[in-house]
Amino acid sequence: MKKMMKWVLDATFICGMSTMAYGQNCCCCCCKQHDNSNAAQKVVSTELIRTSQSWDGVELPDYFKGRPELVAVKYVFPAGQKLGWHHHPVMNYGILVQGELTIIGLDGKEKVVHEGEPVVEMVGTIHHGENRGSKDVILYMFYLSQKDMPLAVQHPEIIKE
Repeated sequence: MKKMMKWVLDATFICGMSTMAYGQNCCCCCCKQHDNSNAAQKVVSTELIRTSQSWDGVELPDYFKGRPELVAVKYVFPAGQKLGWHHHPVMNYGILVQGELTIIGLDGKEKVVHEGEPVVEMVGTIHHGENRGSKDVILYMFYLSQKDMPLAVQHPEIIKE
């Protein structure tokens, strides 16, 4: 977690310094590294998702009362790997940056998340994920939790094939 936070802070600092550098003229007259075309470039923002429902169409619960704890997790699912049955007691969403992930509800309902797509996970509903593809899945998930609250609760007693 400390490594992730350090990475985020470093990336923020580098992006901020780059933005400042591109917005100013170079300090030396012979440098061709900075040109006026960079000043015309704009930051592009694309909203990936805005919803109050999980991927299965169920309304998300109200926020917890008390101090939130935000958690970001990077998951790597090797090709052919399956997660065990579990549920999330907290809201979470993410972006799949590589591969294709199939999420299966206990009721058999499926959602295939493709590379570059966002996903809002089910809250309190048992499900699992599978990488049915030929390359690793890389998934970044963001949880709205509270201190000492689990992000997922496993259900090893469920065996379904």
